[in-house]
Amino acid sequence: MTVPLHLHERAATPGDSPVAEPPETSHPAPPAVATHPAIQSSMRPDSVGCEPSSPLIRLDGIHFQYEGQPPLFQGLAFQLSAGEKVGIIGANGSGKTTFLLMLMGLVQPQRGTIEIFGRVRTRPADFEDLPGKIGLLFQDSDDQLFCPTVAEDVAFGPFNQGKSVAEVRQIVRRTLAELGLEGWENRITYRLSGGEKRLVALATVLAMDPQILLLDEPTTGLDPTASARVEASLARLPQAMIIVSHDRDLLERLCHRLLILQEGIFLPYPKEDARS
Repeated sequence: MTVPLHLHERAATPGDSPVAEPPETSHPAPPAVATHPAIQSSMRPDSVGCEPSSPLIRLDGIHFQYEGQPPLFQGLAFQLSAGEKVGIIGANGSGKTTFLLMLMGLVQPQRGTIEIFGRVRTRPADFEDLPGKIGLLFQDSDDQLFCPTVAEDVAFGPFNQGKSVAEVRQIVRRTLAELGLEGWENRITYRLSGGEKRLVALATVLAMDPQILLLDEPTTGLDPTASARVEASLARLPQAMIIVSHDRDLLERLCHRLLILQEGIFLPYPKEDARS
């Protein structure tokens, strides 16, 4: 998959990274949910008209098919509220990844309405403000990692958000430590294993502190210890998120509700232990 250039715009050049320093032995504890900036910003009216009670994401009547292929979405509808964690399951080829790409404007429906942060998005240009506000973890980590070192990859997003060097250093250290990656700053990205790349790719998304997380198979390729660490991190986060995974048990534990993508639409998937 080729990632569009607007997702790769950067304010810093790879090389002698100002953030590639050994981490301190301790880091700030995660902020309380009530004061977390992602929750505060998601509950404020958006500059384009999103009211606090409105869903962050709303899709209605979405129809889509790839050229020469049978229809993939046939009247698909979906909503995501602030702070809500939604799990999505479905057969291979059912459109789960395509759905996430559509939310970032990387795939355009033939019909239907996409509304994000209170604004209807119809053209690719309508989605250009979303990187940083929405964090997408690609299914293939190699689509996400393109800098020489781990620190530079994790620092990429915060630098593009206008953070200072001191702020970025702190963000890199805190994010890596949260995922158990202390001391990884100077590791060469292309030499990492598939599971290690998965953790670093997730760190690049979390470092931007987006209001919404779109996670495509976040624990694929991870050993049980790393998978449990990722799960614990996601459980602590207050952001709204959509998690695509074949790990039904993971989704049962993390998510408020589950949906199955079947025959082009979302259907409720019953949970054994629904969260309050």
